[in-house]
Amino acid sequence: MDISTLSYTELAELKANVETEMKRRESEEKTKAKKQIIELAKAYGLSVEEVLGKTGTVVRKPVEAKYRHPQNSELTWTGRGRKPVWVQELLNAGKTLEDLAI
Repeated sequence: MDISTLSYTELAELKANVETEMKRRESEEKTKAKKQIIELAKAYGLSVEEVLGKTGTVVRKPVEAKYRHPQNSELTWTGRGRKPVWVQELLNAGKTLEDLAI
């Protein structure tokens, strides 16, 4: 195929067709690769998670709150990140972070 003889419209159509076909084949190849990986892992008695190294992932526990609202114990803050509105309001009213410490 000599693309130098194609018109602009024909080239645009060809480009769209090529992109569509590439996406289809990429999806097909990925599916085939996944099947091969799973089969290979099974042949060696491994789970996919073991192959990918997802076993023993570290689970971080939530950070404990360091500050609590004096009247509403449900409002807490860890001291990390931006100050919540209620903390800033109490600080503006003359309280200190030590007054809010748990």
